[in-house]
Amino acid sequence: MDQVTDLLQKWLENVMRLSMQNFILFSKEKNLSMSQIGALMFIHRQFECGISNIGEKLGISNAAASQMLDRLVKLGLISRQEDPKDRRGKILTLTRKGNQILQESIKIRQNWQNELMCLLDNEEKKKIKEALKILIQKTNDFLLSNKEK
Repeated sequence: MDQVTDLLQKWLENVMRLSMQNFILFSKEKNLSMSQIGALMFIHRQFECGISNIGEKLGISNAAASQMLDRLVKLGLISRQEDPKDRRGKILTLTRKGNQILQESIKIRQNWQNELMCLLDNEEKKKIKEALKILIQKTNDFLLSNKEK
């Protein structure tokens, strides 16, 4: 393994650990599983989706997804409405409360980044900014090329 790959792996390990530490505490505090928060994120990104979309995304059966989503409905985090195109289907959307919880979870996962930025001087920030621009572009290119496969 070359030095750049090794450094990138170490950075990503730190990012994951720092991002997940507070996120796990948050999910326990809110009494939500990672799958439930994952479902909230997926619904948010899709704006609205069906139960099978959630099951597919989380790698669980439609029955398990439906049961998990029932709890989110009872907690007032999502709403489930009949699909006008298919009465057997349901459309899931985030409620205001669900969106608030999701925004809190994102903020919690990102808090450490703001603290880290305070530790860097302007020259370090400038170097990191340039490197990140390259990484983001190459990652986007990589994602696009893999999407076509």
